[in-house]
Amino acid sequence: MNVWKPIAIVSMGALTVSLGAQIAFAEGVCHNQPRMQAALEHFRDARRELEHAEHNKGGWRDRAILAADNAIRETNAGCAFADTH
Repeated sequence: MNVWKPIAIVSMGALTVSLGAQIAFAEGVCHNQPRMQAALEHFRDARRELEHAEHNKGGWRDRAILAADNAIRETNAGCAFADTH
């Protein structure tokens, strides 16, 4: 078995999670949108809890983290759109 293939796969997964975390925790503010701001804070809280959860649950924890990252990005995008329109 080629030892480099699993190392490459794990490295790419770690890179993806790391970049997702950086994007997810980028400061986003929803001006004059208290419910969107509250949702953004809840998504960030959920992501932090997932990070601290034990075990990966067959990959589902990682998927939930990626989903939280996506929710944070989409909420930030919605706030940015509303701020400019």
